[in-house]
Amino acid sequence: MDAPLSPASPATLPTVAVVGLGTMGTGIAEVLARAGREVIGIDVSEAAAAQAVAALEASTARAVRRERLTEDERQGILARFRTFTDLQAAADADLVIEVAPESYDIKQQIFRDLDAVVRPETILATGTNALSVTRLAADSARPERVLGLHFFNPAPAMKLVEVVSSVLTAPTAVAAVTDLAIELGKEPVAVGDRPGFVADGLLFGYLNQAAAMYEAKYASREDIDAAMKLGCGLPMGPLALLDLIGVDTARRVLDAMYAESHDRLHAPAPVLKQLSEAGLTGRKSGRGFYTYAEPGSSEVVRDALTPLAGEVVDGARTIRSVGVAGSGTMASGIAEVFAKAGYDVVLAARSEEKAEKAKSRIGKSLSRSVDKGRMTAEAATQALDRITPAGTYDAFSDVDLALEAVAEDLEIKRELFSTFDKVCKPGAVLATTTSSLPVVACARATSRPQDVIGMHFFNPAPAMKLVEVVRTVLTGDDVHATVREVCAKIRKHPVDCGDRAGFIVNALLFPYLNNAIKMVQEHYATLDDIDAAMRLGGGYPMGPFELLDVVGLDVSLAIEKVLHREFRDPGLAPAPLLEHLVAAGCLGRKTGRGFREYARR
Repeated sequence: MDAPLSPASPATLPTVAVVGLGTMGTGIAEVLARAGREVIGIDVSEAAAAQAVAALEASTARAVRRERLTEDERQGILARFRTFTDLQAAADADLVIEVAPESYDIKQQIFRDLDAVVRPETILATGTNALSVTRLAADSARPERVLGLHFFNPAPAMKLVEVVSSVLTAPTAVAAVTDLAIELGKEPVAVGDRPGFVADGLLFGYLNQAAAMYEAKYASREDIDAAMKLGCGLPMGPLALLDLIGVDTARRVLDAMYAESHDRLHAPAPVLKQLSEAGLTGRKSGRGFYTYAEPGSSEVVRDALTPLAGEVVDGARTIRSVGVAGSGTMASGIAEVFAKAGYDVVLAARSEEKAEKAKSRIGKSLSRSVDKGRMTAEAATQALDRITPAGTYDAFSDVDLALEAVAEDLEIKRELFSTFDKVCKPGAVLATTTSSLPVVACARATSRPQDVIGMHFFNPAPAMKLVEVVRTVLTGDDVHATVREVCAKIRKHPVDCGDRAGFIVNALLFPYLNNAIKMVQEHYATLDDIDAAMRLGGGYPMGPFELLDVVGLDVSLAIEKVLHREFRDPGLAPAPLLEHLVAAGCLGRKTGRGFREYARR
């Protein structure tokens, strides 16, 4: 991707030195040169400096071929980038950005050497994503001019820049680099000095938990990655992302975070150490959590852990009719999914009126699909005709699969499963859509726990492709096989997981959301900056506070409490700010106010 060009005579920090010409340093140098800055590239390795020049020549040549640059503009960019092997070359720089290896010893030596070279007013920036900016500043002769300037890889494409202040940083230095970031076409967010800052601080805790989940053999690597892509709309699953970042790099970042926070969520999962020490560092080595065609390749190849494609499911029961219990959005969405897939559906609620309203909601949804050209009017009519509303669960007497989507309350669900046990025929599969409650507790309310399984759909059910298939220790193999076969027929992607709080998605998502709330609660960063950081730096479709307000703060708090109760980890305790907002009735979009205020409809 080509960075935008700024005016030819930049007002802010016109001469910038970049110390360290690895991938990140080279990318930053390109962004600066394209934006009209004189760029002094410095690396102790002549080969690295030559490679940086070659990379800039290649990327600008591509831009000319794509007609995004003229040849004159390209020559101007190349002329503005000069490389050296001695820090003395930074003497005339207005700003120095060091992007050396993540080592205090290396970075502190660079800063000490720069003190003897640069002008008193020159700003010194570190590109670290894990080390303390304050500690680096304290060793400088002028700590007030030292700050963090954290770009994201690849620097020419990624919009986010975290501007990191220490307690020693002068506001004028912060203002100057913030203006520079804007002139570079980036979106700067202001953050305090804490390991990982905002984006990596939230991202690496999530990645670490995913690694620990895999290490515990709770779910396969493919299912963990598919769950987070399909359940959260992420561009990449956590284990694939760890391979891209580098398992060794992730381990170093987590080590630094844990040294500062002592939060167990940041204590690197042992599997990260094991892979690192074995040289299985991800894409760059050709193998990490996955195996790649060759070192540096993005092509995943089959290995001993790869599941068989198109695996035949043996022992599945025949499912022709489905009973859906409930009348809310989730129940009607699930009923619509099954009806569109050709199943006869009984939609039962606590009253005939509620069931009829739910069917009416499905009819409107199907009409919208017709209007958008996603299905024919005839197919929509046939799907709606397959749904029979009922005001009693006795109507489930002949269904092959009974699935509840009622309130997330264990006693209500247990009572419903007791009813299923009485009214459903022998051999019927009994399923719960719970997102956080123990499936086995529902199973124990019946005389046939082997027939009970979790099928956690995601809202809106017609659109979301993921279903978490939750086996208990009592679930029969044939029931598991049946549900996986059903998922294929309704065009959903099943992921297998055990009966543990949060399953895959919520167990990884909500600690991340909780940590974001703690950042705001501790005045570390604003919610707008955190949302921007995770959208721009992490590729999330929504920032954490946008998502919390959509999900509902009361729902989020309930899930956080379940996770904390099950895992007993102090780091999972719900943030007090979340509890206070829920107590005040600020539940998100549905009440018009959560972390933000919304216009009343």
